[in-house]
Amino acid sequence: MAFGQQSGPPASAKQVQELLALLKVAGHTDFRDARGPMGFTQRQAAGKFARDEAAAFIDQLQEAEFSGATPVAVPASRLSAHGQELTELRDLSAEQLALELRRRGWTVIEP
Repeated sequence: MAFGQQSGPPASAKQVQELLALLKVAGHTDFRDARGPMGFTQRQAAGKFARDEAAAFIDQLQEAEFSGATPVAVPASRLSAHGQELTELRDLSAEQLALELRRRGWTVIEP
């Protein structure tokens, strides 16, 4: 892989639009404006993401929005780690998990 190129298939236009919308909700004007706070590379600041990168940043921003926290930069090597996501899910209470699932369009049935 050449320097500065993404690893994996490119993000869909829908993913890029969703990511930009979430960045605007977080107070950024565009990808370049969010470069430092989000830890974007130069390529990402130009709006070019791999599918997994975009999904990880979208999840990060949605989680920050859900919890009311300010999104912080996370090293790219950790963003795509499935195990990290599972660890974070284990820390949620049942009520928080149900709210997050409902927000993402799932139906939650309580016993």
